[in-house]
Amino acid sequence: QVQLVESGGGLVQAGGSLRLSCAASGLPFSRPSVGWFRQAPGKEREFVAAISWSGGRTYYTDSAKGRFTISRDNTENTVYLQMNSLEPEDTAVYYCAASESTYYSSEYTRRAYYPFWGQGTQVTVSS
Repeated sequence: QVQLVESGGGLVQAGGSLRLSCAASGLPFSRPSVGWFRQAPGKEREFVAAISWSGGRTYYTDSAKGRFTISRDNTENTVYLQMNSLEPEDTAVYYCAASESTYYSSEYTRRAYYPFWGQGTQVTVSS
């Protein structure tokens, strides 16, 4: 059974930090790529960051560059999203998603690329 379990969300003041975790198990492929997406109320789910299996390739949406860092520990089957300098606009439910590795960088930002999703963790940033 595939499980992606996010944790680490919460309420933080603007300028603060949170670290999200995504623990994966039961994936049907041995070298998954992992992405983080978020969905704010009334908005579509959007790409935030992604990382290749080796960690050698990382991708960020423009608003996350310089503030967020995605990393992974393959010995723990866990991917992290360190979020610094949080802004009220970052308030959303954050989801991690997993897919088989791909050579094509453009795939990492596409929701349709990821067949497996977690249940999400709420991040609320107060002003």
